[in-house]
Amino acid sequence: MSSLDRKLLRGLWQLKAQVVAIALVIASGTALLIMALTTIEALEETTTAYYERTRFADVFARAKRAPEYLGRDIAEMPGVRLAETRIVDGAILDMPGYSEPVVAQLISLPERGPQLLNALVIRSGRLVDPNRSDEVVVSEPFADAHGLKPGDTFDAILRGNKRRLQVVGTALSPEFVYAIAPGGLMPDDERFGVLWMGRDALAAAFDLQSAFNSVTVSLLPGADPRDVIRRLDNLLAPFGGTGAYDRADQTSNWFLQSEIAQQKNMSKIMPTIFLAVAAFLTNMVMARLIETERREIGLLKAFGYGNLAIGWHFAKMVLAIGALGILIGSMLGAWLGHWNTELYTQFYRFPFLLYRPGPDGFVIAGAISLAAALAGSLFAVRRAVRLPPAEAMLPPSPPIYRRSWASRTALAGALDEPSRMILRRIIRWPVRAFLASLGLAMSISVLIMALQWVDAIDSLVETVFERGQHQDASVAFSDLQPIDTVRGFEDLPGVLAAEPYRYVSTRIAHGHLIERQGIIGVPQGAILSPVFDNERGRIEIPPDGLIFSRKLAELLEVETGDTVAVEMLQGHQRRVNLPVVQIFDTYIGTPVYMDMAALNRLAGDGRVVSGLHIRVDAPDRAALLTRLKDIPNVAAVLFRQAAIDTFYKTMGETIFIFIGFFVAFSLTLSVGVTYNSIRIALSERARELATLRVLGFSRWEISYILLGEVGILTWISIPLGGVIGFSLAWYMTSAFETELYRVPLVLRDATYGKAALIALAAALTCAAIVRRRLDRLDLIAVLKTRE
Repeated sequence: MSSLDRKLLRGLWQLKAQVVAIALVIASGTALLIMALTTIEALEETTTAYYERTRFADVFARAKRAPEYLGRDIAEMPGVRLAETRIVDGAILDMPGYSEPVVAQLISLPERGPQLLNALVIRSGRLVDPNRSDEVVVSEPFADAHGLKPGDTFDAILRGNKRRLQVVGTALSPEFVYAIAPGGLMPDDERFGVLWMGRDALAAAFDLQSAFNSVTVSLLPGADPRDVIRRLDNLLAPFGGTGAYDRADQTSNWFLQSEIAQQKNMSKIMPTIFLAVAAFLTNMVMARLIETERREIGLLKAFGYGNLAIGWHFAKMVLAIGALGILIGSMLGAWLGHWNTELYTQFYRFPFLLYRPGPDGFVIAGAISLAAALAGSLFAVRRAVRLPPAEAMLPPSPPIYRRSWASRTALAGALDEPSRMILRRIIRWPVRAFLASLGLAMSISVLIMALQWVDAIDSLVETVFERGQHQDASVAFSDLQPIDTVRGFEDLPGVLAAEPYRYVSTRIAHGHLIERQGIIGVPQGAILSPVFDNERGRIEIPPDGLIFSRKLAELLEVETGDTVAVEMLQGHQRRVNLPVVQIFDTYIGTPVYMDMAALNRLAGDGRVVSGLHIRVDAPDRAALLTRLKDIPNVAAVLFRQAAIDTFYKTMGETIFIFIGFFVAFSLTLSVGVTYNSIRIALSERARELATLRVLGFSRWEISYILLGEVGILTWISIPLGGVIGFSLAWYMTSAFETELYRVPLVLRDATYGKAALIALAAALTCAAIVRRRLDRLDLIAVLKTRE
């Protein structure tokens, strides 16, 4: 081992506490990056393998009633590899021991042969017997939520007829990796389930013998899905087609791909913060080390060591620290990646999990981490290399002391001598003081960014579900119903008010941009579920024209006053041009509203409704729930409070884990910056503090001089961290904006206070550790002059 290598090992051992602190910060950034990259890799690989094994369809289409022979025409279309017709409809379930009506989606299984597309993965039991019309296979999440197993039975209302169904198996489907009820926002396995029955049984129940109302298509490699969709629409239009769509717009897949996209955003944002602080810490330690080793550098050069050898010596020290951080970060990141991926499988139901992280993620994370550490030490090492031997062997020039303007102020006169010493040091090295405060501020900003999600979710729920909605439940019909249905529901027990709505599936085009989006018809003077703007509140419905949500307006590049082309995918499937009369802000979805009477006129269906919003008297709620289970044509019942509870449950499980991660990592940042700052200050001022002790200063006084500087820098970092935290929170809410939801930028005073208290606690802990070293300071050893 060479002399420089032995010197390197001695230096690393002497700085072991600071080396570990920096390595932990590097490990945090490395672990976050590896976690994100391996999670993305696992989700993408699992999704691809699952879709391939189950032959997940590329195009989906619905119709009201299409003759079965049409399936052959679809299969023979250019670009189509396979086509499978089926029956899909809704039902209300009466589950044993569960008071609320449960929404179910029924899907037919082929009577003969296996499924061509969207094949089920049987988890328990078996498929249905074609000769038994009462057998069903249920989705595994729904079965788990209700404790169902093969052999259990429950009642279902199919088009007004109650039937007793028997569970023969549980399964997972690629169509329902993320299973949400129509009109829902989050999976609710207690209130929504998927059932698979024999084709003949469903055809008899829904009067679809020799007919189908749904078709799925897989495409040949290289086929254009837009061309197939256009041909499908033309073919199904006479039979009540509601518009075909490709896999990208399929609900479950859309949610899954959005989550992967958000993980990619995360992999770019958070590791950058930690690695930037790691670069700052490396620069701080290396600059101090080089400053204290000036004489050694001069002697090495005098004995013939060149600039390259000395530069490589210090670079190896940085590489050693970085390597330690990467090693810790790689192990932590691999574990977190596996744990994070398993967490996702609780929301996205896969029959298997492929977590086989390749070397790419680890190599990328390691290279970026080493580059950050080297970049942080670049200027310090460059200064060591360029230091002439004669100058290096001289002690550094003492600072020029003179009476500054600050020392002549009344405040300076009121301070005691130790306090003036603290302020004098901060004023004389303002850049170093600012950088130390900036490092602490970064840890506070990460805390603020993480904690603000709680504020944001509370604000979102309050705005959307409490201020914007006043119904207790929403009822959706399987078919359009006459407007008089409102009176019938008002007569039900417990119904205080009923308000209708109309929903029409459409394609909205503006120039070359097209979005598949339903138009919601709202009656004039709507109270239970009005059009609600986040800032302006309730918006009156104009008699004509469309009210666009801002997100959809951005997607279609629409402004108020523009005209859009609307293709209705239901009823007479008319094509009309409509003006955009107003744009409003909402946190959920991309809705479009219109006056219900005007929408009915355009659709040409008469005075009809798609569903109702109702207010319920709490004492009569149980009686109403019993009646709702027996009403024909009810396809779904959604309860507002259930939606709030599900939203909090789903978001809470992920958000609090997310917050826990970043609280731990931000504490690592805070400890790394604070400990290194205090240790460097102690190393630089050990002789000065020892001298003060000899002159009669007490241990508490010299502790105050040393730690008071860090205390002031910590207080300075709090408002600075608040500003940076607000900026980070703004960036994160912008980066995580999707078509499904927008997280509001809300930061309450308590959030700033919590972040500041956590940072202060970390600083006090580090100060207590260093103060113990200060109490054990060897005055003789410190004051001895090195020969």
